[in-house]
Amino acid sequence: MAIPNYETCMLPVLTFLKDGEIRPIKELTRMAADHFRLTDNERQALLPSGQQTVIRSRVGWAKSYLKKAGLVELPARGQVRITREGLAVLAENPQSIDSKYLTKYPSFVEFIRYEKKQKPIATDNDAEIVDEPQIEKTPDEAIEAAYNDIRNALADELLEQILECSPSFFERLVIDLLLAMGYGGAIPDAGQHLGRSGDGGIDGIINEDKLGLDIICIQAKRWKDTVGRPVVQSFAGSMESHRAKKGVMITTSTFSRDAYDILERFERKIVLIDGKQLAQLMIDYDIGVSTAHSYEIKRIDSDYFVENGD
Repeated sequence: MAIPNYETCMLPVLTFLKDGEIRPIKELTRMAADHFRLTDNERQALLPSGQQTVIRSRVGWAKSYLKKAGLVELPARGQVRITREGLAVLAENPQSIDSKYLTKYPSFVEFIRYEKKQKPIATDNDAEIVDEPQIEKTPDEAIEAAYNDIRNALADELLEQILECSPSFFERLVIDLLLAMGYGGAIPDAGQHLGRSGDGGIDGIINEDKLGLDIICIQAKRWKDTVGRPVVQSFAGSMESHRAKKGVMITTSTFSRDAYDILERFERKIVLIDGKQLAQLMIDYDIGVSTAHSYEIKRIDSDYFVENGD
């Protein structure tokens, strides 16, 4: 049997977890290899990068998609557990689980819309599902799509890792990110971590410029719940004690609609950065990540082939 694709792995992976036990991704990979009766060569087959086996990669993507639909959760890094919704799916005894099946879950549809930036996907609630002809991607488009998939999966891992860290570590991470983005210039003490009792709700301050003529107040919320309007109002009030006119509030979760709406009422300039934006900025500015591989795409140098007349 050939190595299965990630969609073929979805139902077996979910089934392996039906007892409710927490299993590491390494164990799920072994169980999948046994389930599909892979040969030793197939189990050891590597991706072109040579850094990971093909079956480990496909089980990993299956886990990621199941998580986006809310069928599994990650209680710790590299650990997977089935959710109540996942158990409900198995109780229905589905013949298979693939991306189309997962579109019945709003969280998965939102993920696809956001990450793939494509038009809305038809769901089970739609009156009719129209199959449209598939357009073949050019090699450049395929590379771009694959790059975005890898980047977005990394962003998810970053947020999971952050949620395992202490609030104090997260506060320092936020300051490191803003320094990497150029605030405070190259001054070693341009960013100051507060995060202590009596700080007025301010977790850190950072110089906006090299001379320190203006400061930016920072509040970091390592939350899973949505950050609402009262929290943003409190942050704006806390900035007064530092006589700051600008502030950045960063969360690992999301902000409510009224949290954004109230920003227009403040004289102070406050920027809200949610978990998705945070993870993408960390990738852009190399905070908590390192380069695993790099590929060069080369083009014809037309100037080289221009023949000058004698």
